[in-house]
Parts: sequence; structure tokens; C-alpha cells
Amino acid sequence: MTDFQETLYDGYGQRFRIDRVLHEVRTEHQHLIIFENARMGRVMALDGVVQTTEADEFIYHEMLTHVPILAHGLARRVLIVGGGDGGILREVCKHRSVEQITMVEIDETVVQLCKALLPNHSSGAFEDPRLSLVIEDGMRFVADCEEKFDVIISDSTDPVGPGEVLFSENFYQACRRCLNEGGILVAQNGTPFLQLGEVQTTASRMHGLFADWHFYQAAVPTYIGGAMTFAWGACDPASRKVPLDTLTQRLAGSGIVTRYYNAHVHCGAFGLPQYVLQAIGKPSND
Repeated sequence: MTDFQETLYDGYGQRFRIDRVLHEVRTEHQHLIIFENARMGRVMALDGVVQTTEADEFIYHEMLTHVPILAHGLARRVLIVGGGDGGILREVCKHRSVEQITMVEIDETVVQLCKALLPNHSSGAFEDPRLSLVIEDGMRFVADCEEKFDVIISDSTDPVGPGEVLFSENFYQACRRCLNEGGILVAQNGTPFLQLGEVQTTASRMHGLFADWHFYQAAVPTYIGGAMTFAWGACDPASRKVPLDTLTQRLAGSGIVTRYYNAHVHCGAFGLPQYVLQAIGKPSND
């Protein structure tokens, strides 16, 4: 029995006991390990950084999916960049009103291993007829893409290695170009207490690109350092101000059963700590 020590931060980290290694491999792009842990269930790490666990994945995947789709209200075409474990895809597929889902993942090995070893993440979503799965670099895809989408969800690793380009100014610009009128982009953006520089960089890149840009948050135990931020870029400023009762009606109408997300959580998630607001130069009443 050995331990997995996360390497994301220098001088601070978390440790998982490895009860059983299910698979370990160096893919074409990164080092991947999937192991079992008594507390968190099956755990996947890429290049020494934990990406997802069976125990708490629902928090991250529900918040990165239902917030933009229910805020939009009429999303028909959704693009997922990254997300090879299938969790975002599973949640998007729950929206019956979505007609077309395009998913772009750079590492096919991640998709195949997660389908086999983390089957609850996708829960059969890879078989959904609305899905078009593209194995390609996400930056290259959006740069060349001529299609338009209502919602784009960037579910990337941290901005090191294969995921680094998905935090670039070029990536956000390309995503903006690929959005329909009224479209929304959301993206994983790390934990601000330990990665405040990343939040500031994203803020500077989204400023001027979107009619409304902001961040929202959720506390995901696996991602150490407190609440995790998600970047928000909307073509219509009203998308972030959808009333509570409207969100409640939309969720009820969707028939989706959630474990973390609800309309109150949705509205409250956009309330950011003062230190984050100061870092991105926003007033507390925005």
C-alpha cells in the first residue's frame, strides 16, 4: 500500500492512500494514473495532479454544466473542450433541449480508460446520438471551427502541459468567435486562494471580449485550497442576472435531478470574496 502525493503546489499539497492501482500509463500527452482510495473512491490524476474522484465529481460537473445552460435558457448546441472523463458530457446529456453536443479531447487514452475504469462519470453518455466526439487539440479546433455554439464549456487541466493553451488569450478569442448571439463560455479556473494569478490573467483576457465577464465558484473537496473558480463570459449581460424563480422553473422543467446544483446555489455562486474582487478590479456590487 503506497501513497499518492499531489505535486500541483510547492510546499503545500494533499496525500491520498492508494489502496489499489487500476491503471498507470504514459499516454502520448501525459502521465495518467487511476487508483482506488477508501474515502474518495476511484481517483484519476494526470501529471501528478488529481483531476477527479468518484466521491465529489458531481459538484464540479454539475456547476460547470448547469449554470451556463440554465442561465442561457435556450441552449441547443453545446461545445465541450476537454472533459475526457465524461462527467461534463453526462450532465449536458441530461438536458433534453440540447440538440447537438460536440466534445473535443486531445487525449483519446483518457476517454477510453475513463469509460472502462470510471464508468459512473459518463454513465453511457458517450453513446448519446447527439454527441460528436473529436480527438484533437482544443485550441486548434476552436481556431479552425466555423460552427457556432450556444454554450462552450472548457473542462481543462491546470495551465501546465497540454492544458496550458486553453487559458490563452487566443483560446478565449476563438471561443468568443464561435458563440452564437447570447452565447456563454465557462471555464475551469483553479482555486483563487492559491492560484490568484491565474484568475487575474483570465480576467484581463476576458475583459473587452465579452459584454459580461465574471467568475463563479463552488467548493470541491478534491481541489485543495478552498472554493474553486469558474470563468464566465457572456454575450448578453442579462444571462448572469436571471431571476431565482426563473432558474427554479427552468430546472424543474428540465426534469434533471441534481446533488449539488440548485437555483439558490446558482445565484449565490456569483458572489465572490472581497480579495478576489479586488484582484480582478471589480466592485462588490457588480
